[in-house]
Amino acid sequence: MTWDSFIYFALAAALLWVSGAWAAWKSKTTVAYTTTVLGLLVFFAFILSMWVSLERPPLRTMGETRLWYSFFLPLVGLVVYSRWHYKWILSFSTLLSIVFICVNLFKPEIHSKTLMPALQSPWFAPHVIVYMFAYAVLGAATVMALYLLFFRKKSNTEEQSPLLFEGMGEALDNLVYVGLAFMTIGMLFGALWAKEAWGHYWSWDPKETWAAITWFAYLVYVHYRQIPTHRPKLALWILLISFVLLQMCWWGINYLPAAQGSSVHVYSTPS
Repeated sequence: MTWDSFIYFALAAALLWVSGAWAAWKSKTTVAYTTTVLGLLVFFAFILSMWVSLERPPLRTMGETRLWYSFFLPLVGLVVYSRWHYKWILSFSTLLSIVFICVNLFKPEIHSKTLMPALQSPWFAPHVIVYMFAYAVLGAATVMALYLLFFRKKSNTEEQSPLLFEGMGEALDNLVYVGLAFMTIGMLFGALWAKEAWGHYWSWDPKETWAAITWFAYLVYVHYRQIPTHRPKLALWILLISFVLLQMCWWGINYLPAAQGSSVHVYSTPS
């Protein structure tokens, strides 16, 4: 399997996910589940085929990590839809996934079998996969925050309610809790990987620094939500800012002058 085949798998998966989102809006639950799951299977089949073809986990380049993110977004959307029955969540998660798929289509990257020694650690794959799942869960939380801030019609009483717009606050918090938990696990895997690859658990590398900033930002949201007199809109804005910091941690650091030539995490091109 080569990268040239990606468009066919991506198109098939996207069509199935769009069908699932449409079915959810029409309250056709069985069809929504079936088509979304089929889309996930099609997309994961490509990831597995790339894994076999490259003879390594497809996790080295930004394009490869976007593959996992595109896969996890509809998966998380399906879990949220199954748990809380929000019809719109599959539409938003599908749209975000298609955006990342299009980025990969219009900006393909070199996918070689070469894997530098630092990435050959057994901790590398679980570190990245767990992080991508955390990013997808927190992405779904961000979508929900955007919906609450800009799309949902709300009354004056809801605006001031510490319950954060009735029951949706619980769903939003649960997503953040799960995302933060997996982010923490990913950081622990990363520390074990760093110890094996570079001899130390943490070195305040630019990537590690932004990972810590992102982790603390979500922790601020979690603690702020526990204050009885917290302001719901401020909590939502904290969540959106946290997601911006997450993007900086994920790919933004590649463009920082401080990371060029000094960060051990800038390894998109094999040496």
